[in-house]
Amino acid sequence: MEIVVSNKISRPLYEQISMQVKAQIMGGELKAGDPLPSIRSLARSLQISVLTVQKAYDLLQADGFIETTAGKGCFVSVQNQDFYLEEQQKKIEEHFNEAIGIARTSGISLEKLTNLLTLLYEED
Repeated sequence: MEIVVSNKISRPLYEQISMQVKAQIMGGELKAGDPLPSIRSLARSLQISVLTVQKAYDLLQADGFIETTAGKGCFVSVQNQDFYLEEQQKKIEEHFNEAIGIARTSGISLEKLTNLLTLLYEED
């Protein structure tokens, strides 16, 4: 598992760690049941505080991506993918609602909005 953090990014270190672990799980690099590095070893390798790694692991556990077993460590959770996809869909819906509100107040039709979304989606 490779994690890279930077102080030059405005995002807190614990969020950088959490996002990278989530991405590795969703990308299939980390699979259900795979062990994560211990908090101390990851903190040592990244040269950051143990508390920062602990916060990242707590966030991952709260989001359902990892499970902690006392005395054994942290492992990738079995149920993570569906939970993550649902979480991402809720974020997208929030952004869509904002865009729809702007479109309605600006007089932009649903057809134009749909065309714009299609164009932007296919662009990347």
